[in-house]
Amino acid sequence: MLGLVKKIFGDSNDRELKRMWKTVEYINSLEESIQTLTDQDLRNRTNEFRNRLENGEDLDDLLPEAFAVVREASKRVLGKRHYDVQLIGGMVLHEGRIAEMRTGEGKTLVGTLPVYLNALLGKGVHVVTVNDYLAQRDSAEMGKIYEFLGMTVGVNLANLGHAEKQQAYACDITYGTNNEFGFDYLRDNMVVYKEQMVQRPLYYAVIDEVDSILVDEARTPLIISGQAAKSTAMYLTADNFVRGLKEEEDYVIDVKLRSVTLTEAGVEKAEKAFGIENLFDHEHVTLNHHIQQALKAHAIMRRDVDYVVNDGEIVIVDEFTGRLMTGRRYSEGLHQAIEAKEKLQVQNESMTLATITLQNYFRMYRKLSGMTGTAKTEEEELKKIYGLDVIVVPTNKPMIRQDLPDVVYKSIGSKFRAVVNEIVERHKKNQPVLVGTVSIENSERLSEMLKKKGVKHQVLNAKYHAEEAEIVSRAGQPGAVTIATNMAGRGTDIMLGEGVAEIGGLHIIGTERHESRRIDNQLRGRAGRQGDPGSSQFYLSLEDDLMRRFGAENIMGMMDRLGFEEDQPIESKLITKAIESAQKRVEGNNFDVRKIVLQYDDVMNQQREIIYKQRREVIESENIRDIVLGMMMPVIDRIVEAHCSDDQVPEDWDLQAIVDYANGTFLHEGQLTAEELWGKEKEEIIEYMKDLLRRLYEEREKQIGEEFIREFEKVVVLRAVDSKWMDHIDAMDQLRQGIHLRAYGGTDPLREYQFEGYEMFQEMIQSIQEEVATYIMKAHVETNLVREAVAEEHEIATNSSDGAPAPKKPVVNEDKIGRNDLCPCGSGKKYKQCHGV
Repeated sequence: MLGLVKKIFGDSNDRELKRMWKTVEYINSLEESIQTLTDQDLRNRTNEFRNRLENGEDLDDLLPEAFAVVREASKRVLGKRHYDVQLIGGMVLHEGRIAEMRTGEGKTLVGTLPVYLNALLGKGVHVVTVNDYLAQRDSAEMGKIYEFLGMTVGVNLANLGHAEKQQAYACDITYGTNNEFGFDYLRDNMVVYKEQMVQRPLYYAVIDEVDSILVDEARTPLIISGQAAKSTAMYLTADNFVRGLKEEEDYVIDVKLRSVTLTEAGVEKAEKAFGIENLFDHEHVTLNHHIQQALKAHAIMRRDVDYVVNDGEIVIVDEFTGRLMTGRRYSEGLHQAIEAKEKLQVQNESMTLATITLQNYFRMYRKLSGMTGTAKTEEEELKKIYGLDVIVVPTNKPMIRQDLPDVVYKSIGSKFRAVVNEIVERHKKNQPVLVGTVSIENSERLSEMLKKKGVKHQVLNAKYHAEEAEIVSRAGQPGAVTIATNMAGRGTDIMLGEGVAEIGGLHIIGTERHESRRIDNQLRGRAGRQGDPGSSQFYLSLEDDLMRRFGAENIMGMMDRLGFEEDQPIESKLITKAIESAQKRVEGNNFDVRKIVLQYDDVMNQQREIIYKQRREVIESENIRDIVLGMMMPVIDRIVEAHCSDDQVPEDWDLQAIVDYANGTFLHEGQLTAEELWGKEKEEIIEYMKDLLRRLYEEREKQIGEEFIREFEKVVVLRAVDSKWMDHIDAMDQLRQGIHLRAYGGTDPLREYQFEGYEMFQEMIQSIQEEVATYIMKAHVETNLVREAVAEEHEIATNSSDGAPAPKKPVVNEDKIGRNDLCPCGSGKKYKQCHGV
């Protein structure tokens, strides 16, 4: 059916290429006139293009001329002229698509075309590579073209300081790895001054080896972990204190709001017990928080109603269904407070400060594109998740590599013996051989066997060294034997040595089929670059993982019936097709897993976007007065709604509970009485209390002073948001780990996660609003306020989807502010005269 449709309408890939060839012809027609320009004239075209963009032209209008200019610059600077097919690759990338180009077709040079064109807008273009070596290599080599044309180029590495990163991101074009771009985004959303941010808004990214980054690493979250400013000892201290408090005298309970607040007498007892002057001073936020949670644990949370104790752990009970919510934990330290109450071991709090998947990071770019030698097999996933379609770009010269049918042996031992014999035979002819393995263990096994045969060889294990790339580049030299794990030296061209083409070119041997056809194709693609001769063949055994999973028993039975010997192979195109069919099934399963991971992360991502957007607004605004009032007013709406039900007559409304809660949260005793609220409609009560809060807030503004209260508001809001958000990340993580058990109860775990995650997020927002109201209205304001992060970063980790920790690397400390430096708050004063007082 698909073949019939293609006959009638033509292949969509061919239609797109036909359209692009017309533009190629136009670019080629400009070449003669562009060649006559001096170097300075060529450089001047950059400013000319920028002026035309300002005057209303768009990038598509400029594309032919800009591509022609880059091609000419490349000829003059690098001695490389873009092929026509490379121009097509550049167009594909500019259009926000994926260009599938065979190995050796010059993808790195292709990237210069759309990168230059899009950098003309001045919004910053990111070129993303799989490792630091490639980022440095490509920025140094391709950077010569951009700099020749008057553009700035930066490289973003993990070991750069804060100022160096800002400088790299301020460039027109920034090279770096996917992980480092993602971590910088997370760090930027943890800073407390806008001057500490390094990234600009994410505009356009060109991803090299796009399948590796957007597919293979898509299940790996980026995690910034750190030491939270809380300790388990504080929970025990707060628990001991609240055990001595008395209801009504020291605290009041609001049953409807499920909250508890200290009275003035309770506050005085706390100040006396802990030897402090004002419990609501900002330096005592953590202590106050622990006391509140300990109070809630004792006065509100009931054992065997709200939670049960199972095997020394607190397990939450669903208030609606009564079922145990295994894996769910109360947030904001309440779970630990209950553990202290029940005399259980208090669990350490989460150390995750920020996290995001690469899928959700890259979906934030306004335009995304990528290039690779192998993407077509993953087009469905790339389209569904990133909205990226794949265009297969033709090769510059016809591909003449021979891909031989797979050879299947009974056992792994017989397979490796055959591989070694094949290497020895080709080595005798001086033909270079590159052997791909799926594991380091297999590389070493093969290496030992070759040593016994006296064959000199190199072994690479994908550690991404510059030295490794150098060795891979020499794999095409006469007599070279290179053993590499499938990903080793990716992104490095293999040039054939003298006389190698005459003896068949580079021969590729695969020692096992990978789960993904893409990885196999990458290995094959190492040979036959730019029309070079070459060959490839896979050696398999019925004991290989993939073969065992899919039908090895049938083939084994057939071999036994036909009397095959241990070292006798089967070589059949039918087997090759059967294996590819098995690979398609595995790829489908893996896609389903990544899709589910993304569906769960999307819940968290929506919440993260809301928090980061509001947080950025706080940092970037000079005056957040309206934001603060907007956060405090909903607190009044909630308490009045809770105690003035439409189902009750006004005489039954609990006005005293409203007053008690308001006094405990944002008022002082005597500022509001139940008598003042008596006889008013619900809306009138809300408006009366809001007017009172505004009036008291304005008095506080005058008393503290405009300059100090503006900075104080930012200190309070950032502290509340960051501490609550960090706790929320932990609570959502705990929920996710336990949610799959809900499936046994006949419910959809994802729907449960979405619903409960939303409820938890709403609770967090309410908690932030209450904390802001309390500290803005009650805290003593100091004149030497400095915003501080709620937790100290101590390491960055990437955790794979199976939970195994990946290597950790230390965080680079932020630059210290000198006393004579300008204050980062933006006042224009020296730090020592402003926030360094």
